Order: sequence, then C-alpha cells, then structure tokens
Amino acid sequence: MGQPVREYLLTLCVTVAVTYLLTGPVRKFAIAAGAMPEIRARDVHREPTPRLGGIAMFGGLCAGLLVADHLHNLNGVFALNEPRALLSGAALIWLIGVLDDKFEIDALIKLGAQMIAGGVMVIQGLTILWLPIPFIGTVSLTQWQGNLLTVALVVLTINAVNFVDGLDGLAAGMVCIAAAAFFMYAYRIWYGYGIEAAAPATLFTAILMGMCLGFLPHNMHPARIFMGDSGSMLIGLVLAAGAISITGQVDPDAMALWAGGERNATHAMLPVFIPLLLPLTIIALPMADLVLAIARRTWNGQSPFAADRGHLHHRLLEIGHSHSRAVLIMYFWSALIAFGTVAYSVNSNSMWIVLGIAALSGVGLVLLLLPRFTPRAPRWAEGLVPPRYRHAERAAEAAAREAAATGAPAGDPDAEPQPARVLVGGVSGVNGATAVGPRSRFPDRRKAGSAR
Repeated sequence: MGQPVREYLLTLCVTVAVTYLLTGPVRKFAIAAGAMPEIRARDVHREPTPRLGGIAMFGGLCAGLLVADHLHNLNGVFALNEPRALLSGAALIWLIGVLDDKFEIDALIKLGAQMIAGGVMVIQGLTILWLPIPFIGTVSLTQWQGNLLTVALVVLTINAVNFVDGLDGLAAGMVCIAAAAFFMYAYRIWYGYGIEAAAPATLFTAILMGMCLGFLPHNMHPARIFMGDSGSMLIGLVLAAGAISITGQVDPDAMALWAGGERNATHAMLPVFIPLLLPLTIIALPMADLVLAIARRTWNGQSPFAADRGHLHHRLLEIGHSHSRAVLIMYFWSALIAFGTVAYSVNSNSMWIVLGIAALSGVGLVLLLLPRFTPRAPRWAEGLVPPRYRHAERAAEAAAREAAATGAPAGDPDAEPQPARVLVGGVSGVNGATAVGPRSRFPDRRKAGSAR
C-alpha cells in the first residue's frame, strides 16, 4: 500500500507545482488581455483584479494526468475511458469559462455548456449505472435515467462551486477540503475493499487537491488573481466526475462480500449517498448555498441566475466577521461536514464520532457569535495580541508609541502615506493588492467601489 501512496503524493506535488508556477504568468496574461472587469455591486474586492486563474488550474489537471499515466500503480486507470471522459468535459467547460471571464457570456449559454459537458462525459462512459438505496439494495438504472442523473449532478456541482466563489480563497479551499475527504473515502474503497473500480475517483480527487493547493497561495486574501468561471466551473466538474465515477462504477454487490450482506453494505455506504444518494454531502455547504440562492431569487421575482449579496459568505461579513475570518469559518464547517461524513461511513455505530461532531458543531456556533463580543486580553498578555484586543486607553498609548518608533507620529502631514484600511465589521484590514502593481505606485487606480 505504501507504493500507491507515494505515487499519489508525486501526482499531487506535480499538480501543485505546475498550477502554482503557471498562475503568475497567467496573471500577467489576464492583465494584458484585459480580463479585469469593473467592480460590481455584489463584489467584496475593492479594486479590479484579473481573472482567468482557471488557465493555470487546467494546466495542473493536464500535468497530473500526464504524470499518473507514467506511474506503475496508476497507469491502469487509463485503460478505462474515464480519464478521457474527464479531460474532454473539462476542456469544454474550461473553454466556456475562459470566454466568460473575458466577454461575460449569458448565464443560459453557460448552463447549456454545462449540460453539454456532462453529456460528453456520458457519451464516453462516465455515467451512473446504479444507485444503492438504503435498506433496499442496489437499484439498476435505465440508460436514460442514468444519463439524466449524471448530467444533473454535473450541473448542480458546477453551479454550487461557482456560487460559493465570492471571497478570496473560499471556493478553492472548500473544494480542496471536499476533495481530501473524498480521496480518503475512495482510497478506502479501493485498498480497504480491494475494488479497483474506485481507482479513477481516487486519482481525480488527488489531482483536484493539487489544483486547489497550487492556486490558493495566489488567491488568499488579498487575492492577486481570481479563478473566474474558468476555474470554478472546472473544479466543480472534476469533483462531480469523481462522484459519478465512484457511484456508477463501484458495484455495491462487491462490497456486500465484505460487509456481510447487500443491505449491510448499502447501509455502510449510506453517508456518502445523501441527500441524492450521491456524494453531495461532501459539498453540503455550497449546495445549501445554491438551493437557498435559487429559492431567495425566485421568491423575490428574480431570475435564479441573477447575482445578489445574499450568499452565506456575504451574511458572515454582514454580521461582523472580517474577510479572513469568514473564509476560515466556511472552511471549518466544510471540514466538519466532509470529514464527519467520512468518519461516520467508516464506523456508523461509534457514539464517539457523533459526540465529536456535536462538540465541534458547538465550537462552530461559538465562532459565529464572536463578532457580537469584543474580547479583551489581560494586561500581561496585551503585548502578544493585536491592538483591537487591548483596552481602549492602553491601545491608544501603544499606537502612539508605535507611531513614534517609526518616526511618523500620528497627525504628521509629512508622514509617508500608509496603505488604506477599511473596516469590516469593526475589524480593520488592508485592502487587496491592485492588479497592476503596488498601491503606492498607482494611487489613481484605487476605486472606492462597494463590497464584493
């Protein structure tokens, strides 16, 4: 088992490296190509930032597949049609995303392209053949049922990831967490149960982790480049391909030999097939955000594709969380749901797993309420915490001492201008870097737009 792990790590590292190294040149290309749309009312960033980060992510996907094809324990996956189906669908959806990042394609056209990308994968054999229904057993699907369900899953997953891509580093981080949890589950089915049909899903999720990890350093707040629709739709499709592969190709009857019967095997797989008997629990937060957004816009008489500021991450900012804290809270809940689901699928009878999930959920609720309180550090610890956690009088004294030490006392008209700061829920944070260079060199490019 050690050799496959090393090969997966090699594939992961190559994908990370290629994606990371390509992102810098892609950023320069996006600036030169003018893929820097004006700030919209729903945007959180305050200055035009280049898109097209999906170009680097697609390069990482191709590099990961190329390396895996030359590794002893992984090249057997390429004897199947699934890697070819993934690459075909990914190339199509990536191309549409690139065009949208540059020219703003209509939402209905993008929806049609998503359906076509799902259909391309179906034609090449990446489809759902059966569903394990809890306490009933395996239910075979007709060709049309499987094809429609496959396309629906592709469209839902792509749009769920696309909708959650509203804060710096949010979509890439959440998908990376989901891919890590999904990798653990798929790897366990392959090597724990000896079912080789889970190999493609294991490879897809390992490459997906590499794509997200390689892009995150450039996309964390303040982001220097956005993945755009070319990236968000791409990683959504790869995640959906892994889910379809493990659902459509892994025969529950094979697991029945290990779980003591078909019904027990189906029950053991239950946590991965909720709520649509598919691995949508892995992206539960983005999917919930998608459903709430469609319901909210329809209730208000708007198109489901009309953009607004009602997403979960927008609401976290509204109740007082800073940009970074809102992203970390979304990471926390994604990890709790994804890894909690995987842990429950391993041992659904363990009370400790349920109690642990409940305890962590309580911690998450406390984190959500933190903006309501202003914690103050004791006097002896004030030198170790930011000024906002000190008492007002002592914080003012510390700020005055800091200004005097830098030679630029407060109120000095000759002092060198510092980067502008904005207040997000009472917590100050430096604005994101501009898309064309340091802020001090291009002060006229600063835009006081509304939050993303």
